[in-house]
Amino acid sequence: MQQVSKIKRLREQLADVRRSEKTIALVPTMGNLHDGHLSLVKQVQERADFVVVTIFVNPTQFVEGEDFDSYPRTVDADLKQLDLLNVDLVFTPDSNEIYPEANNVTTEVTVPELDAIYCGQFRPGHFKGVATVVTKLFNIVQPDIAIFGKKDYQQLLVIHNLVKNLCLPIEIIGSETMREEDGLAMSSRNQYLSESEREQAPLLYKILNEIALNIEKGAKNYEKLEKEAIFSLKQAGFRPEYLKICDSETLKSPIERELVIIAAAWLGKARLIDNVAVQTYD
Repeated sequence: MQQVSKIKRLREQLADVRRSEKTIALVPTMGNLHDGHLSLVKQVQERADFVVVTIFVNPTQFVEGEDFDSYPRTVDADLKQLDLLNVDLVFTPDSNEIYPEANNVTTEVTVPELDAIYCGQFRPGHFKGVATVVTKLFNIVQPDIAIFGKKDYQQLLVIHNLVKNLCLPIEIIGSETMREEDGLAMSSRNQYLSESEREQAPLLYKILNEIALNIEKGAKNYEKLEKEAIFSLKQAGFRPEYLKICDSETLKSPIERELVIIAAAWLGKARLIDNVAVQTYD
């Protein structure tokens, strides 16, 4: 397994790969890898000849007051896990390499409409940071395939639209959310949960599934379902930011058969996000 931290060196390595006409897959991460990340790697190893994993805690997607300085950084442990998976190359740049303007970003990428709702409303500027760094990584690596987890469903839609709107020749794969045995979506931020909060955390996924079941049974009053679910979360000690039943492609009011229920809620110091897809049968 190769590890490089400079763009120039990365491009030199990938030039040799392209000359061999091998397909390249990209797995962007912020490190602190768990089984969900490793699952993404395994999936693209089956679809590409050469896999690049990036480890970069992107400062521009953290909003004021968030945990950028305290975000867990475990590069040595991450590299050991990736080496065991026989990853071809790991790119570990520092901020100055990705943002040579010393974080004074002069060119930014936005995805209108999607970047200002839900998570974008509560974390203003977050998706601009995501879209900008992902575009930079796409330009640096120039992959044929890139994979992202569905846990952050809104982020996945932002990236799908980014690739479509900028005419980038990259296939985006959305991977199903990896979960703990009790249903909690795997996340690096789960370690912020206390022992009692960790026991309570799977309730978010349980409530989303209950809504999906009611919709599948024919429930039509989506606003009532949302309000009842938010009330249940508050009663259990969560601090919900939003819980909405949306169209799965636009996140607008549901008008199609394919819906997604998305939610974000704080539990202690951990901000949990999750979603459940649901198919109606009208």
